Amino acid sequence: MSEYTVVLRIIAVFALAGVLSYALTPFVKRFAHKIGAIDVPKDSRRMHKKPIPRLGGLAIFLAFLCTMLLFVDIDQQVLCILIGATIVVILGIFDDVMALGAKLKFVVQIVAAAIPVCFGGLRIDMFSSINPFSDTPYFSLGVLAIPITVLWIVGITNAVNLIDGLDGLAVGVSSIASLTMLAVGLLVGELPVAMTMAALTGACIGFMPYNINPAKIFMGDTGSTFLGYMLATMSILGMFKFYAVISFAVPFLILGLPIFDTAVAIIRRVLSGRSPMSPDRGHVHHRLMDMGFNQKQSVAILYAISGTLGLAAVVLTSRGEVRAMMLVLAVIVAIAIGTRVVLSIDKHLGHEHTSTTPEEHEAASGKETEEDEKD
Repeated sequence: MSEYTVVLRIIAVFALAGVLSYALTPFVKRFAHKIGAIDVPKDSRRMHKKPIPRLGGLAIFLAFLCTMLLFVDIDQQVLCILIGATIVVILGIFDDVMALGAKLKFVVQIVAAAIPVCFGGLRIDMFSSINPFSDTPYFSLGVLAIPITVLWIVGITNAVNLIDGLDGLAVGVSSIASLTMLAVGLLVGELPVAMTMAALTGACIGFMPYNINPAKIFMGDTGSTFLGYMLATMSILGMFKFYAVISFAVPFLILGLPIFDTAVAIIRRVLSGRSPMSPDRGHVHHRLMDMGFNQKQSVAILYAISGTLGLAAVVLTSRGEVRAMMLVLAVIVAIAIGTRVVLSIDKHLGHEHTSTTPEEHEAASGKETEEDEKD
């Protein structure tokens, strides 16, 4: 297939998915009202002030699936990924309507992740060796390949879900990540990955006019978990196959923002003696809002960060390993500094909280209790 034909197919896939997603969203919005999939603001972690329908991720999924069936060759591996994605979407629909428990969702997500891993052969079998003195450029994970792959898929699925806190944030970050994977797929000659990512990018962008601030509909867990699942599985299919420095660095760069936010959230909660799964108002987007930025400004800043990481991933893929290692080192240092800053802010806010008057402390405690009751 010539380069010209490849480009035309990519554009066609992107355009069709975008048009379908845009056209289907109004129907999904009406469906959400009928089945009661409405997000009612109950606590200070909610940024909207009035009830807004969710379930918008169903439009993204249907547009993506239709485009895949029309344009992409479905082999056993891709079929298993689509089956797992369908399970995640169905779980998300029920969760958006009746708010399922975290343990049940976690179990179903593990099952969905295990399908492509166990029946489609989708595994992270090898990692690049970071030991410069080793003669072996990579090492095999052996029996750990299956649990590590499942953990990666479930982890990224929930990481994308956790950043879905501002209008247009998760769908925009996912668009940037999938567009980056599209570019990397083309650079390394993985056309099926590029085609799949073109469909996912188009479906996300077609939904964005309804989701940017002020949002007319949320994509809900139906959309955020679906996008996380697809990004996780396709990163394995397209990026972890290469036994060079890019095999571990590229996926982490592309998904750097949700990974960083989730990791810091877990550390923050554990250090404060809370469950890692307990909700709070300490995510990166909440921090930006607390600093005085409005929703659009906060989302734009996080888009810029995600785009920068995506560009770094593309540069890493197309450059030599020495430059790649320098880039990876710079990113690690930046992440370490960012984590330190966030944790320092937590400590400072905790100190301010202890210095409040008894009346203020009682009011704040009541507010925190209300937040914790969610989910």
